[in-house]
Amino acid sequence: MAKKFLRRVWSRYSKLGKRRKKKQVWRKPTGRDNKMREKRKGYPSVVSIGYQKDKRLRYSLEEKTPLLIQNVRGLEKIKKNQIAIIGRVGKKKKIEIAKKAKQMNLKLHNLNSESFLKKAKKKKVKKGSEQVQASSSENGERKKEKLKKKSGEKKETAPKEDKR
Repeated sequence: MAKKFLRRVWSRYSKLGKRRKKKQVWRKPTGRDNKMREKRKGYPSVVSIGYQKDKRLRYSLEEKTPLLIQNVRGLEKIKKNQIAIIGRVGKKKKIEIAKKAKQMNLKLHNLNSESFLKKAKKKKVKKGSEQVQASSSENGERKKEKLKKKSGEKKETAPKEDKR
């Protein structure tokens, strides 16, 4: 596995990546007295040419060539030495792709199809029950508004006189 290079004080602040993996990114150490920039012993290693991967492993995931998938037909194009990566796709298409991948016994690199489908199913059930509740509460509110309007029409108030 490749070496993980992180910025100098990432472990000190949450905004730089402490307990936040997505924020843990490389920034070149700069500064006059920066020990990491000087590549001193005991400090984290700095990105340099010597850390490059082997040519056969470069541009590969799990020793397989990645293939970007944007629709269900893309799953049929996958060969044995390739691994599927779902591209920028909406939730509706993503669910379809996950179902098809599960049927074909394919592993998607950036999506766990089983857990994703479970979550989508839960949300769909939850959303359906909320819609039923919302529609019943809306009907009640509409009836109340109609009653208020009718009662408001019956009561007529005389216009106020101006004292000038």
